[in-house]
Amino acid sequence: MEQQTAAGYSHKAFSTEVGKGKAVFTIFAGLCKGCGLCREKCPEHALEWSHNLGVYGTPTVAPTAELCKACRICEQVCPDCAIAITRLKRD
Repeated sequence: MEQQTAAGYSHKAFSTEVGKGKAVFTIFAGLCKGCGLCREKCPEHALEWSHNLGVYGTPTVAPTAELCKACRICEQVCPDCAIAITRLKRD
């Protein structure tokens, strides 16, 4: 998945299935500044620093799929809208 910024730069988005397959966690590396607020507020302590770098060359976060409950708190507290949690409909 690629995202285009206003300046025309392309930044990858990294997605992981979480919440026992009930959701997809996406981090938009081009928006993440590595502030760590999402890690601090996660009630499950499911976010770790990733080897993927964000817009300022700082590490982005990645979820631990087994721990993430897809509660969306990280998405809500991110000041840069760099996280998206998409709930999946399963039959």
